[in-house]
Amino acid sequence: MTHLALHFLGVGNARALSLGSSAAVFEMDGTPALLIDCGPATLDAFVAAYRRLPPALFITHAHLDHIGGLEGLYYKLATGAAAAPVKLYVPVPLIPTLQRRLADYPNLLAEGGSNFWDVFQLLPVSETFWHRQLAFAVFPVRHHEHLSAFGLALEGVFLYSGDTRPIPEILNRHAARGEWIFHDCALRGNPSHTGLADLRREYKPEQLSRMVLYHYESPEAGRELAANGLRIAGPGERFALERRPARIAPVPQESPALNAAAPLPDAVGW
Repeated sequence: MTHLALHFLGVGNARALSLGSSAAVFEMDGTPALLIDCGPATLDAFVAAYRRLPPALFITHAHLDHIGGLEGLYYKLATGAAAAPVKLYVPVPLIPTLQRRLADYPNLLAEGGSNFWDVFQLLPVSETFWHRQLAFAVFPVRHHEHLSAFGLALEGVFLYSGDTRPIPEILNRHAARGEWIFHDCALRGNPSHTGLADLRREYKPEQLSRMVLYHYESPEAGRELAANGLRIAGPGERFALERRPARIAPVPQESPALNAAAPLPDAVGW
């Protein structure tokens, strides 16, 4: 039996540097199979954990706190002795954005003679893709702009939301068999991200009982999310996916902390 796990290298949003760039590694029998996102701090965290470079990546969206480490990975691959290009699974609508943000820069190497895509095996994906003999589902989420961000699911195992507003219709389709649900959540929501009050309003108690929250704004926010009866992921935490998540108490129906009015953060696009 293959043992599956999801290992969080970082769990913070773009401002929460102490929590690391939100990224996770899908592991098979203790070895890294697929890195989800590659922010500025991700590559160093990956190498520290596995003593190697990632063999394959999936990109949820093109904000720099999720792709900022790809340039560093390019340089390591272009100037090293990599045996083969690294597989890079990218939802089709994101490819033009990645091209503009990363690949169009002239002469990435001062010596010339190298293109950004030379070191990657670019694999455009739409609704599904195969990796390590597993069929992964890809779905659009709600993150500021239409078709600008995507999540990932493995049927019967887990769903990873990526950065999103609540997506109950997606969970009803891709996480209806007891899967772990790894979900973006800050203490307070904004037009690009889910907040604690949004979770209570949009999701069923049974779905909340299977959720693990990441991409929160500070250690203090994480502690408050946990104090409201929800599970959070910590930097470096690993979740064994062959076990169904243990049930926890749903978010209380009334919470003074949620009823208090609070302004939205200035930067709502992160």
